[in-house]
Amino acid sequence: MPAALDGIRILDFTQMMLGPYATQTLADLGADVIKVERPAGEWERGLEMMGDLVAGDSAAFLAMNRNKRSLAVDLKSPAARDALLRLGASCDVVVENFRPGVLDRLGLGYEAFRSVREDIVYCGGSGWGRETVFAEQQRPGQDLLIQAMSGLAAAGGRAGEPPTPAGTAVVDASTALTLANGVLAALLARERHGIGQRVDVDLYSTAIVLQCQEISAMVNQRQEWQRSAEGIGQAWLSAPFGIYAAADGWIALAMAEVSTVAGLLGVTGLDGLDAWSERDGIKRALEQATVGEPAAELVELLGSAGLWCAEVRSTREAVDELREQGHDLIVEVEHPRAGTLELIGCPIRLSATPWSLRYPPPLVGEHTTEVLGEVLSAEELAELRAGGGIG
Repeated sequence: MPAALDGIRILDFTQMMLGPYATQTLADLGADVIKVERPAGEWERGLEMMGDLVAGDSAAFLAMNRNKRSLAVDLKSPAARDALLRLGASCDVVVENFRPGVLDRLGLGYEAFRSVREDIVYCGGSGWGRETVFAEQQRPGQDLLIQAMSGLAAAGGRAGEPPTPAGTAVVDASTALTLANGVLAALLARERHGIGQRVDVDLYSTAIVLQCQEISAMVNQRQEWQRSAEGIGQAWLSAPFGIYAAADGWIALAMAEVSTVAGLLGVTGLDGLDAWSERDGIKRALEQATVGEPAAELVELLGSAGLWCAEVRSTREAVDELREQGHDLIVEVEHPRAGTLELIGCPIRLSATPWSLRYPPPLVGEHTTEVLGEVLSAEELAELRAGGGIG
C-alpha cells in the first residue's frame, strides 16, 4: 500500500524542534527525507534531557528524526555545495531553519535551488521572520524567549506570581505543524498550478496566532486581561474554569455554570455573584468543597451531570496507559546503538495511506554514501571525500 507522500523527496537542513518535527511528520507520511548534518552531527544530538543522553544522542533528537536518512557534509565546502545542489535537482522540497540569510551566504538559498529546479518548494522556518525588526536585530529565536516576548508566558500562572511558560515547547511544536501545512499547501499548488514557491513560517507569528481568541477579546472588547489570583486556568475566562485541589490530587474543570457546579458540590452563597469579576472568590468557595473529596469521585459526580472535567495526571500515567492499551501512538524501533527505543508515533491517521515506521533515527552521516551515490558517480564521490567535503 502506498504512503500519502510516496515519491516526494525532501532535502532537510533543519535542527532543534521547529524543523525536525515538521520534516518527521512529512517523513512519517511517506516522504523521502534526507537530513543534512554537519560532520559532527546536528547540534541537538548533544542536548541533554534531565542531564543525560541515550547511547550518545539526545532523547529530543531521537524523538524527532525517525524515517530520515542522514547525510553529513561540510556546508562550507564548495564541492559539497555543488553536490547538494545536484541532489536538490532531484528533490521536491528544501526545508531549513537557520537564521535568515545563512544558507544564502553559503550558496544554498532559495534562488540557488530554484536555479537547478524551477518548481522547487523552499521552506524557511525562523524565530522572528525574514524581514522584521527583531530579525534585523538578530535576536535568538527560541521557544521560551518567544513565549516571553509574545505574551504567552505572562498569561500563565497566578496573579502576583512569576509568569509561567507552557510545560513543553508549545511554540516550536505548533510552528512545526504550521511548516508542514505550508509545505503540503505549496506541493498542492505546484500540482494544480505548476508553480514552485518559497514558504516562510516563524515562531513569533505562531505564538501570536495561538492567542487569536484572547487577542480578539482584548482588541475588540477593549479590555485588558488580568491573571487570576486563585489560578483560573486561563486568564481570559470566568469561574469555574480551572484546576481544583482534591483529597488525593487535582481535577480540571472546564466551562460550566457556577450554579450547576455549586449545586452538585453543595456550596451555597454564590447566587448573584458575577462569574468574571468575582471569579477568585467563587473558585475559593468551590475548592473548599473539592479539597476533601477523592479526585475520581469528583469526576464521577461532575461528569455524570454532563460537566467537562478530568483528573490531572502525570505524563508517566498517560504514557503507561497508552502502552497498556496497546495504542499505536507508542511505537518501538530498533536503533543501531541504543537498542529498542520507545517513541511517540504520528498522530495523523489516514485510512487508505497510513503512516509507517521505516527508519530509526539515523546515526550521523549513516546514509551519506547511499544518498550521494544516487546523484554522483563513484569517482565524484571519492573526490568529494578526498577533498574533505564529506567524512
